[in-house]
Amino acid sequence: MLRIRLARVGRPNQPRYRVVVTEHTNPAKKKYNEVLGNYLPTEKPKKLIIDLDRFKYWVSKGAKPTQTVADLVKRVS
Repeated sequence: MLRIRLARVGRPNQPRYRVVVTEHTNPAKKKYNEVLGNYLPTEKPKKLIIDLDRFKYWVSKGAKPTQTVADLVKRVS
């Protein structure tokens, strides 16, 4: 089952996240199908940069977003 979830990147105490599509059994940091965007929670205001067309494409193919990703996308759209 494909999942759309956050993969943590960045330095200690400065988290940044990639929004990635990955198989639910794979680690989000190592193996993913596509990077859809970035989430920058330390910016003021918090930024979510995401390709909504590709997000909708993956959802139509059966990928299920995590609750956090779904909430973030609702704020943007």
